[in-house]
Amino acid sequence: MTPNLNSGPYLFFDLTFIDWDHSFLMAIVLSLVWAALFWNDKRTAGIAALAVFSHFLADWPLHNHDLALYPYSEEHLGYGLWGKLGATSWLLEGAFALGLIVFAEWRNSARGASYRWAVLVLVLLFFQMSPWLSPMKFVAQLSEPSAYLLHGMLVTIGFLVPGLLLTWLIDRAEQPRMIRSLARINAAQDSADHLGDRPAPQGFLRHKGTQVDRRNQ
Repeated sequence: MTPNLNSGPYLFFDLTFIDWDHSFLMAIVLSLVWAALFWNDKRTAGIAALAVFSHFLADWPLHNHDLALYPYSEEHLGYGLWGKLGATSWLLEGAFALGLIVFAEWRNSARGASYRWAVLVLVLLFFQMSPWLSPMKFVAQLSEPSAYLLHGMLVTIGFLVPGLLLTWLIDRAEQPRMIRSLARINAAQDSADHLGDRPAPQGFLRHKGTQVDRRNQ
């Protein structure tokens, strides 16, 4: 990372060397590592891998030609919307996130779940990442090594804290729906048990959950 106040829209640092976490090859490796944690469920593992790799796909149109094919590769990718559009690219990122939020709320409303608190956190993060409120503008003006240390600290916190908070909020939003689902399952089980406890009609012999007609024997 190299401080650069002209590096927009909210970075204020040039991503000089990010090959170990943002290259095409490492995106594949990290996707497989994350998928391996869910390998007992192949469908979940596949979704996990695609979710991780989608980060690279989302980076490609925005990054300023700093996405290497592999660590230390001379070939780099990145269409460069950050550099070409400036603050407009920040608005485009927000519009893309808004589309995902609307889709998620539409799907969740049919299931009886609402992510409104998670949405509020995302809105606050969006404005905090604006070209005018980004803390990186202040950090980029510090001397070395303070600028690099504080930048690394803020990036780490910026990934971990919102991620953990959003996970907790989404899990909390899903709990009422899960409770309702369990209640329906329990009600169905109670109903089945009640039917199983009915006395057998005259002429029938109940044996191990079955009814055997003895009238014709």
